[in-house]
Amino acid sequence: MSDARKSLMSGGCQCGAVRYALYAEPFGAHLCHCRMCQKAFGAFYAPLVKIKYADFAWTRGEPDSFRSSTEVDRGFCRACGTPLTFQHRGAPHLNISIGSLDHPEQVKPALQIGIESRIPWMAEMPRLPEETTESFLPVERMAGMENHQHPDCDTEDWPTKD
Repeated sequence: MSDARKSLMSGGCQCGAVRYALYAEPFGAHLCHCRMCQKAFGAFYAPLVKIKYADFAWTRGEPDSFRSSTEVDRGFCRACGTPLTFQHRGAPHLNISIGSLDHPEQVKPALQIGIESRIPWMAEMPRLPEETTESFLPVERMAGMENHQHPDCDTEDWPTKD
């Protein structure tokens, strides 16, 4: 699945079985608080950004799909379960999960939708105490941990050959 164009952004699932490229700037970044998105992401909301189909390509593997309603298909990695896409049937664009981008910090949501289902205490989140991963987990546990997550970049093969 090669594409001669130079990608502006790339991303994929946690295990690396499915990868994609964006060949234009995505648009319409938003947080969706609807109950379907909460369940699909297993989270309080779904961070999504739009890309026209012509500006998108799968570069490794392809996702499986679940039709969560008569109007919506949701793409995910069948190997690790990472939510990857959301698409309204017949729409001219695809929604990509911002968290699956290699550099999600580059896409800042500008809108919240589905606020009728927003978890009421979400506004309190910035006031919660904070800790780094290293300060939360014991050093001996961190030292023995082996990471199986795909790196945040494209690779020729995955998993890598040792």
